[in-house]
Amino acid sequence: MINTIKTYIATYSIDIVALLFLCFLSHRSNMLNNYRKKTFLFGIVLTVIIILSEAGTILAGNENIGLRNLNICCNVVGFALTPIIPLALIAISDISIIQTHKFILIPTLINIIAVALSPVFKLVFYVDINNHYERGNSFLIFIVIYIINLILLVISTFHTGKVRNYPIKGKMTALTLFTITGTSIQLALPTVYSSWHCVTLALILYFLLLSEFDSSFDPLTGLYNRVAFEKAAKQMTGRKAFSVIVLDINDFKSINDTYGHDHGDIVLKKVAASIRKSLDNQYTCYRIGGDEFYIICKETKQ
Repeated sequence: MINTIKTYIATYSIDIVALLFLCFLSHRSNMLNNYRKKTFLFGIVLTVIIILSEAGTILAGNENIGLRNLNICCNVVGFALTPIIPLALIAISDISIIQTHKFILIPTLINIIAVALSPVFKLVFYVDINNHYERGNSFLIFIVIYIINLILLVISTFHTGKVRNYPIKGKMTALTLFTITGTSIQLALPTVYSSWHCVTLALILYFLLLSEFDSSFDPLTGLYNRVAFEKAAKQMTGRKAFSVIVLDINDFKSINDTYGHDHGDIVLKKVAASIRKSLDNQYTCYRIGGDEFYIICKETKQ
């Protein structure tokens, strides 16, 4: 038993070290925008707290009656916070989704209430007077709400990819399946503590995915940048026919000279928004630099 506990503590320590390193990487990253850095930090801190709470349940749940209250507290923290992880990932992807659709927080609030009542009413879990943990009569509440939040994460990420015309669907599907599989193992086999190793890896992979995502866009206009254009052009070379539209803004220099660069930036944003609004998903728009815009169309007149 002691060796098993030491093994769990060692693996959890590795997870925490990896998450702290990820925190350092996200803070120093030049590819992630500032709001992603803040939400990544929130997600990492949240995951560390949950890992510590799960480690606490292992240490406190060793049939020592004197540690029953600690065991209960750690279970409350773990079960209450776990469904928030997918919401944290949604915020990392696009926080405006949560800001404009606050109703998606309702299932998580229901879970928190159910968990808070569990020590008395045996809803999600129960720790008896002998400090033995068991799943509650309504443990399904926790599972369903966690799955709902995972589905919301997938939908929100697909939406972000569709709005930006970014090929993120396949990558996100693979990452989500990985997360669901890893966490499902522990749901099916409670003694196999695999969930937070999986979530730690998922956060690292999500960081890589969003770093690639953010590094593909021009921060001013929200269009793809020159690097993304060059990458797309190389990928399309030798494939079926496509077309490229090249355009710029007439006399843009005079706008900057007359009204200043801040006004010029406003013009660039409005032109970019007009281009994006005027074209469907067959067209991908890029800001190459200055007032130059390239548009790749997946088809062409033969």
